[in-house]
Amino acid sequence: MARDGGAVRIAVLGSLNMDLVTTVERLPKPGETVLGRSFARYPGGKGLNQAVAAARLGAEVVLFGRVGNDPFGAELLSVAKDNGVDVSFVEEVSAQTGTAAILVDLQGENMIAYAPGANALVDETYLARIFPVLVRADVLLLQFEIPLAVVASVFHRLPPERPLVILNPSPAQDLTALPLNRVDVLVPNAQEFRILGGWSGDPEELERVGRAFLTQGVKALVVTAGASGAYLVEAEGLARFPAFPVEVVDATGAGDAFCAGLGVKLGAGRGLYEAIGFANAAAALATTKKGAVPSLPTLSAVQDFLSRFMD
Repeated sequence: MARDGGAVRIAVLGSLNMDLVTTVERLPKPGETVLGRSFARYPGGKGLNQAVAAARLGAEVVLFGRVGNDPFGAELLSVAKDNGVDVSFVEEVSAQTGTAAILVDLQGENMIAYAPGANALVDETYLARIFPVLVRADVLLLQFEIPLAVVASVFHRLPPERPLVILNPSPAQDLTALPLNRVDVLVPNAQEFRILGGWSGDPEELERVGRAFLTQGVKALVVTAGASGAYLVEAEGLARFPAFPVEVVDATGAGDAFCAGLGVKLGAGRGLYEAIGFANAAAALATTKKGAVPSLPTLSAVQDFLSRFMD
């Protein structure tokens, strides 16, 4: 929990990518070429996205990761610093900066192909250098765009009680190598949950499938499901949180805004229900603009948005 009167301290260990985004009328089928309507380049990567999102939501954020010594890497570091993120521990290495090729259709749905580049070089040696700083955070946000072995090593090294750990298992990978008893909140999206747990997509079986993760030690499971909102599975049962009504432009970065919002509220000592409601609002706002980092809302924007739905 945050220091009395102080900002929530959030550490983010993850990827920094340049997102190369093409807008298409519809997403292609395998082997199909579709015409693009427009192309744009945006700062991204789940690590950078979640760090910037948390900083915009009022947290004190330190980002950990690696970029290439190329123009993309320099631009990503500049974006993070401009948004108040501490990048003192991000290292530049002799590799290309990570890139993500993203297709976005006219309904805001997306497909992503990820080339990790420097993110793949986040290793045990780097982790040993940053760990004394990382462990001082109130909340640690992790994803899978860096090597899974490093994420597992983080869990093995962490003390049992803090920081609070939020794991966004994206892209979905086998979790059996991870000590899941060190995960406070596991946050897959619906597609990732299908891959990880064999969920059919039927909300009525979500609790049963989700409980398998609780038996492995996860404290709570939150499945984000786009327009269907979010689902919470915990020891007490299943709860659904409806999505806020917005006009979706681009869903890229919405899941990262959700994780950041969750971390900000949980780090401040708020309960899961309040934190999920806040995270849902942050995610909804993130879908109303193009690009990942450019769409991430500020604390005041989320508060104003939520005030419209209060009696």
